[in-house]
Amino acid sequence: MSAIKRAIRDVYGETLAQLGDENPDIVALDADVGSSSKSILFGKAFPGRYFNVGIAEANMVAMAAGLAAAGKIPFANTFAAFMVLRAADPVRSLIAYTGLNVKLAGAYAGLSDSYDGASHHAIADIAFMRALPNMTVVSVSDPVEAELATRAAAAFRGPLYLRLSRAEAPVIFDRARYAFEIGKGVVVHEGGDLTLVATGYMLAKALEAADMLAKKGIRARVVNFHTIKPIDVDLLLACARETGAIVTAEEHNVRGGLGSAVAETLAKHCPVPQEFVGIEDTFTESGDYEKLLAKYGLSAAHIADKAEKVLRRKR
Repeated sequence: MSAIKRAIRDVYGETLAQLGDENPDIVALDADVGSSSKSILFGKAFPGRYFNVGIAEANMVAMAAGLAAAGKIPFANTFAAFMVLRAADPVRSLIAYTGLNVKLAGAYAGLSDSYDGASHHAIADIAFMRALPNMTVVSVSDPVEAELATRAAAAFRGPLYLRLSRAEAPVIFDRARYAFEIGKGVVVHEGGDLTLVATGYMLAKALEAADMLAKKGIRARVVNFHTIKPIDVDLLLACARETGAIVTAEEHNVRGGLGSAVAETLAKHCPVPQEFVGIEDTFTESGDYEKLLAKYGLSAAHIADKAEKVLRRKR
């Protein structure tokens, strides 16, 4: 993992503008947070294909549906919390139900809009989006993945939710070597004692935890599940069978997110001990981002603690 960091939102905005230059059918919409989501970079380059609808998230998604029905490839942008809270009806009824080719970009996911508090924190968006038929759910972990996932989303046919952090994130992947594919998890670090299954910003924390565990002689495999729906069943079951224990790590409520998706799969195909790292079904406070992550159990140390706990269950 590199010491170099870049803001996920910056890479997303730059990539969206590049895609606009490459494909004239791509359009972008924003609910008056373009300078935050960085969709404004697309707007500056292509003002005739950029629609700031104001603070009207439901209308924005409805407009995106109409543009998709007319053959365009719309990227609808707002904070992740508002995408599921204020635009839930058209997301369900106009996008998922009809299977329209709309990309829903949820910015400032998890606790990354840290100082704005519970009203802006997105801790239930994965649960909502993955419960919708036809909806694909992708959660970005580092700047390289932000670019590749955005490009993959543009090429993908159908409804897709792209979960994006506000935070600066360390570079994990090599741009020249990383073969990003929707629906396919990635083994980032090998190990045979247990598997740390992470998504989004928590992938970096899981890698830190693996280093902590290595100092105690524990070999942790770290797997990036950037696509939460459809989940990579084959990779997950291989990890369960080969390591015999799983810890999931996500910047989301422990109910309904990645951990739930993994537990559902394991219960059906290969039950093994599992521990969950995530927000323990509570509303969160405002404050410094890293301090909030630590307070709500989303630090590398918390992941390492859960790893040791699951190993005791495994034995």
